[in-house]
Amino acid sequence: MLNPWRLRLLVDLATYGTVRAVAQRGNHSPSAVSQQLATLERETGTALLERTGRRVRLTAAGVLLAGRAREILAAMDAAEAALRGLALEPAGTVRLGAFQSALPGLAAQAVSRLAARHPDVTVVLLEMEPHESMPALRRGEVDVIITTTDFVGAELDPAIDLVPLASDEVVVVLPLDHPLAGLEAVPLAVCADQRWTFEGAGSYMSELATRLCREAGFEPSVVCRFNNYMLAQQHVELGQSITLLPSLAVDPRYRVVTRPLSPPVTRRITAAARRPSPSAPRPEVTAVLTALRSSA
Repeated sequence: MLNPWRLRLLVDLATYGTVRAVAQRGNHSPSAVSQQLATLERETGTALLERTGRRVRLTAAGVLLAGRAREILAAMDAAEAALRGLALEPAGTVRLGAFQSALPGLAAQAVSRLAARHPDVTVVLLEMEPHESMPALRRGEVDVIITTTDFVGAELDPAIDLVPLASDEVVVVLPLDHPLAGLEAVPLAVCADQRWTFEGAGSYMSELATRLCREAGFEPSVVCRFNNYMLAQQHVELGQSITLLPSLAVDPRYRVVTRPLSPPVTRRITAAARRPSPSAPRPEVTAVLTALRSSA
C-alpha cells in the first residue's frame, strides 16, 4: 500500500524541483527525503527518479505517479475536512424544500427530530414540487430538498449529493362505492371512461398521471385541477372524479378507497444537497440529511 507521506514528498519534488528544497519545506534532512523516495520506488517496483550528477529528476513513471498522488492527497484532505465538519456542533438556518405530500409526514418528523437533537439548527420549510426544487437547489435558493429523481426531465448533477430515503407507491383513489373498488389492483386501461382530477398542468404528478394514462391507451378526461391533495380527495369522496396520488398524500380523514395499479408504479424519494466545499463544510446541512434518513 502506498504511503501518503511518501506520496506528498514525491509531489513536492515535482513542484519544487530538488531534494534540498523538499527537505527545507518539510523540515527534514535531504538524506531522509532521499531514503523515503527510495522506499517509495521499492513499494511501487518502478524507477520514479533518475539521477544526473548530484541532482535527481522524475522519470515518466514518476511524473505519472505525482499527478495521481495530487488527486489522492486532495481527496484525503477533503475527507478529513468533511469529518472535521461532522464533529462540529451544527448551528444555523437550513432551507428545506419538499413536495406537498412529503411535508406533513417526512419533513415535519425530521424537523421534530432535529429540534430535539440540535436545537441551534433552524429549518425553514418551503413547499416545492420536484420540477421546481432541483433548479432552486442549483441556484442556491434552498439548501436541501426532498424530491424524486425518476420523473421525465430529471438530470443528475455531479455537484449535487443524493441521499436515498424511501419508495412511495402511486395509487388510484376512488369513491367508496365505485365499481373498481372491488378490485385488488386496478389496470389503468379500465379507467379510460372515468372523470379525473389532476394536479396543475406541468406539475410532477400531472405529468406522471398523463403519461401513465397515455401508456394505457387513452387520453384522460380531466374535469378538475387542484394543487392541493386535500381538495382532490374531497372531490373524489363526493363521487365527482377519481385520481392518482402518491401513497404519502392519502389522508385517512377522507372516505375514499385506494388501490394499487397493475402493474405497480412507485417513485423513489430522495434528499439532495449541494456538495460542500472541503474548506467550508456545513454540519447543519448534514444534520438535516441525517434526520431525514432517520424519519424515512
